[in-house]
Amino acid sequence: MISLSKKYSAYICRMNYTRNNLEDTICALATPMGIGAIGVIRISGPNAISIVSNCFKGKNLNEVATHTLHLGKMMDEKEIIDEVLAAVFIAPKSYTGDHTIELSGHGSPYILQRILELLVKNGCRMAQPGEFTLRAFLNKKLDLSQAEAVADLIASSSSESHRTAINQMRGGFSKQILDLKERLVNFSSLIELELDFSEEDVEFASRPELKNLVSNIVEIITLLLDSFKYGNAIKNGIPTVIAGKPNAGKSTLLNALIKDDRAIVSDIAGTTRDVIEESFVIKGVSFRLIDTAGIRKDSVDVIENIGIEKTFERIQKASIIMYMFDASTTDENSLQEELAQFDGINAVIVPVANKTDLPEAKNRTYHDELSVIPISCKTSTGLELLEERLVEIIEKDKVKNDIIITNLRHYEALNNARESLKSVLESMVTGRSGELLAFDIRKGIFHLGEITGDISTDDLLANIFSKFCIGK
Repeated sequence: MISLSKKYSAYICRMNYTRNNLEDTICALATPMGIGAIGVIRISGPNAISIVSNCFKGKNLNEVATHTLHLGKMMDEKEIIDEVLAAVFIAPKSYTGDHTIELSGHGSPYILQRILELLVKNGCRMAQPGEFTLRAFLNKKLDLSQAEAVADLIASSSSESHRTAINQMRGGFSKQILDLKERLVNFSSLIELELDFSEEDVEFASRPELKNLVSNIVEIITLLLDSFKYGNAIKNGIPTVIAGKPNAGKSTLLNALIKDDRAIVSDIAGTTRDVIEESFVIKGVSFRLIDTAGIRKDSVDVIENIGIEKTFERIQKASIIMYMFDASTTDENSLQEELAQFDGINAVIVPVANKTDLPEAKNRTYHDELSVIPISCKTSTGLELLEERLVEIIEKDKVKNDIIITNLRHYEALNNARESLKSVLESMVTGRSGELLAFDIRKGIFHLGEITGDISTDDLLANIFSKFCIGK
């Protein structure tokens, strides 16, 4: 018997991810593979109800009302495969907009595989990644930005990423984009009308009103673009590098923050040779904590030097750098010299004074402007203060409204729309023709339409939905 995963892989390789075959009835496992109490199989398409009815012993599913549950047995001829609960959703009142049934059975991989094989034998085909949500988009149950938010919601790992994704899925971002687009379309139609009467030198679109409208939309788009830095960090986790000299306590800090012995801790300098990355959440914000090799210039160890090179590669990409130093041996002048190596790096530097429990560090002081966080990894003192500092840094970038851009595709489309609208304003100042004015407005409308999916291609849809898990 071919394994289910191999069947998926073979099928996906054969299929072209296009709008073709959307009249097929599809099926897939909607819960993770592996043994569990319950496994859910989703079936959707024009023949979903009739196909399941052919192998469901219980109430006739062809005659039941939508949004109802029915207990029965899945039968392969006379053999009982499992007792299941069938949830019936009749088109168009379903997630995909097509007839849909969700079968909840026992979470045995063998049983679930047998049910999928039975469904395929009766006329279903295996779904491609994201095909259920693709159908929801094509059936206008979701726009494209809402569909993308479904994937973000599934991947959310903190309260902030969850809140952002669910707001987008409910259409908050889409409504704002559609409002901007509608306002532009109204003015664009008036300018297009002027072109039809160009010989009569009439003006249907008030230029001052158009200038105010476009300026206002550019301001709104700019605010959305400004939210991307925060939104992208919330979605993917804030890259936070722990840097410092060897034996400063970097690996011990990582272990203390994630509350696990993830990194090897030793008194031997240069123990950490490679980058170690772990995620942890503080007050709903996810941080990607990156432990790095100790920074020193006198190492003759080839492997350690490679680790130091990787350290600086990660530092260049970091949003926050926690620079750890030994408070028992580092005075203020030495610290300032060490921090100077980060000049020009676009990250927030948080100096962290470790080993403050040692007698040599008791009376050590640092200038307030350095904002040094005193801690002791050995006694765990100061860790709460450090966590508060990390959250405080993110709060400064936090957007005050609920609409936050987290998707690079949306960011690029908004940026292109803003550039087109800036060209509109320039055209009005330089007195360019109505044709050029109309052209730039149409470009702005086009780029806004890319976000919601009013403008889309098969390649774009393939790129987006192929990243979804199978069954969603």
